[in-house]
Amino acid sequence: MPDTLDWDDWEQRLALHWADFGRIDAGMFVERLDALAAELPHGDPVGLFERASAQDSLGHEANAAPLYRQALAGGLTGIRRRRATIQLASTLRNLGQIDESITLLEAERTMPSDDLDDAVAAFLALSLVDAGRAREAAGLALGRLARHLPRYNGSLRRYADALLPDA
Repeated sequence: MPDTLDWDDWEQRLALHWADFGRIDAGMFVERLDALAAELPHGDPVGLFERASAQDSLGHEANAAPLYRQALAGGLTGIRRRRATIQLASTLRNLGQIDESITLLEAERTMPSDDLDDAVAAFLALSLVDAGRAREAAGLALGRLARHLPRYNGSLRRYADALLPDA
């Protein structure tokens, strides 16, 4: 590993590698991503997150979950922290750990707003459905959708709110 890493170069090479996802053999994809992560200091949360994302993208949720947890525990920050939380919650849902998925996503909804707010709500809605809370899931999803409609925003928002448990 070089003494100093050109972070912009590393990020660019990472983006190019992700652009190859689905176009190269899965084993080769993971091997190359692991090599990129190995350029970072051992245990670097960004490297752990990227490795988790690769495992998750290939359907290896059981391999991804501990890597996401390590990345988050290691101090992952910024948009990657939020992505890791969403992706971990989705992974946990797929592994049948619905309650923990819901807990993570409900906590994430209290974080400062950004362009991933709708993703948080969408994955929370999926977990709520799996938890037998389909009415609440529909209210949440429709409430988020209402903001994007060219018309009927107010009506749909009121109908969506009526589906939520506090209504």
